[in-house]
Amino acid sequence: MSTYNDSVGEVDIVFAGGGTAACVAAGRLAKANPDLKILLVEGGKNNFNDPTVTNPAVYLSHLAPDSKTALFYKSKQSKHLNNREAIVPMGGILGGGSSINFMMYTRAQGADFDAWNTPGWSAKEMLPHLNRLETYHPTGKDIDQSRHGHDGPINVGDGGYRGKSENQFMDTVKSMGYKDITDLQDLDAIGGFSRWHRYVGPDGKRQDAAHRYVHPLLQSGDYPNLHILTETKVIRVLFDESSPPKAIGIEYKPNADHQPELALSKPVHKTIKASKLVVVSAGALGSPQILERSGVGNPEILKKLDIPVVSELPGVGEEYQDHHLLLYPYKTNLDEGETLDGILSGRKDFAKALEAKDPMLGWNGIDICAKLRPTDAEINSLGANFQEDWDRDFKPFPTRPLMLCGVVNAFLADPSLVEPGQYMTMGTYTAYPYSRGSIHITSKEDVINGYDFDAGFLNHPSDIKKQLWAYKMSREITRRLPYYKGELELGHPKFKDGSAAAISESASAVDINAPNIEYSKEDDEAIMDWVRDNLNTTWHSLGTCAMREREKGGVLDGDLNVYGTQGLKVADLSMVPENVGANTNNTALVVGEKAATIIGRELGIEV
Repeated sequence: MSTYNDSVGEVDIVFAGGGTAACVAAGRLAKANPDLKILLVEGGKNNFNDPTVTNPAVYLSHLAPDSKTALFYKSKQSKHLNNREAIVPMGGILGGGSSINFMMYTRAQGADFDAWNTPGWSAKEMLPHLNRLETYHPTGKDIDQSRHGHDGPINVGDGGYRGKSENQFMDTVKSMGYKDITDLQDLDAIGGFSRWHRYVGPDGKRQDAAHRYVHPLLQSGDYPNLHILTETKVIRVLFDESSPPKAIGIEYKPNADHQPELALSKPVHKTIKASKLVVVSAGALGSPQILERSGVGNPEILKKLDIPVVSELPGVGEEYQDHHLLLYPYKTNLDEGETLDGILSGRKDFAKALEAKDPMLGWNGIDICAKLRPTDAEINSLGANFQEDWDRDFKPFPTRPLMLCGVVNAFLADPSLVEPGQYMTMGTYTAYPYSRGSIHITSKEDVINGYDFDAGFLNHPSDIKKQLWAYKMSREITRRLPYYKGELELGHPKFKDGSAAAISESASAVDINAPNIEYSKEDDEAIMDWVRDNLNTTWHSLGTCAMREREKGGVLDGDLNVYGTQGLKVADLSMVPENVGANTNNTALVVGEKAATIIGRELGIEV
């Protein structure tokens, strides 16, 4: 393995951040040209063969409050969240989010890429890159295999384990009139539920970007041109005096979160020179901070911190987006092999399961997904302002879902809060929130806490209406499932006594033909208040260094170049100009593939 040290000296390309897109691009480029010296600098630790990374079933361990594999960004208090401070985790380990996420294989809609309105990034142009990254294992006569890849680094499939309850779930939603969609990830499908595939290989191991693109090269010993430097924070990009300024390297220091500073010493700042290119790839919350500390951003922010302005780009750190998530837990009578509660609660011993090569460790507990749109009557019930938004942004685009939905066979919180048992959770998350936030630096040196973050959740009034609809829709489905045994009170709105919408903590019999719950105006207010109290991130942060025209607040051009500079690109989800109707890992992977192609073309390398 080639770990960077001072003897390596100058490199050709340095990636300032070792997340999903960076691992893809670095791995592709290093393999394409073994003479190209490439360095990945990652703030977190190396993920190589970490059992909490490679074994899918324990993914929630990375979100524990004391986690050293995630970065927890605290947003400012918001009246839209009933004065809460939202917490947004990001990947804090080599491989970024792909090393710690829920492994849900979800592609953006084709209409999403087209909406980016940038040559080279349309759905038709992106499909070859989407196909190139994957080896797609599902088969079936209803799958158009030309829309999937079959020899890429990332395996997509079942990982050797699926729950049986998915069949009962699909039978239930079909009886309610929803479509059973064989391939919800063909870039167009919408309006129903599907059996969900995941980034898990046939061997039951997670398919993170580092293990699929970087580690095979490092372990082979055949690519001494590829180097990694972990537990190291990038402070800023270095520029020369040319016009426009050219990026010539980075300044960095050890990550104090992993290497506590001694009381009488300070970490040594070092520099690495890059002869050809610097690629900032620290994620939607990290990349804008690196740019601002480097003098790229809004001059008003930079001048307050006495940072010389390299390129005036007011869009840096703006237009932050996420998918807004609610998680609703329910009781079930499923058996122990049908949920992850045994593993998550410790009732099932992880070490013993690991030793026994229990196939359940290859399961993320998530077998069902959906991309959904409300009916005309449901749209009308959400009010005139919502109808206006719908008519403008959704009605002309029939393949855009209003809401994404995932069914998790587990209780996704502290297991000590509930009685030992088997649970399921309905996750509803807004596909295209109107709400926007921002992140900006408050210090030119503090790379850990020197930021001001406003997640912006629910600061647009239509976004809460989407979740109002989603709660009612998902609850009607769950209470008809044959294994439903009641709602968990701690995870549902507080309806007043006597309300027809009151929750039931037990259910003796399920009636699939039961009438829908009638909600009063007061009930709707209770739901929306619950949403404000509980809505949070889906870990799908993007948009803060957007690829769009400079005069429209853009930061990057269509080749990911930072306006007003030379030799500087950004390649991660911060470049996404408009949101995607999908979990974002696939988009991060394809941004890495596209970045590798762009960089290769510019350097005369066939990637």
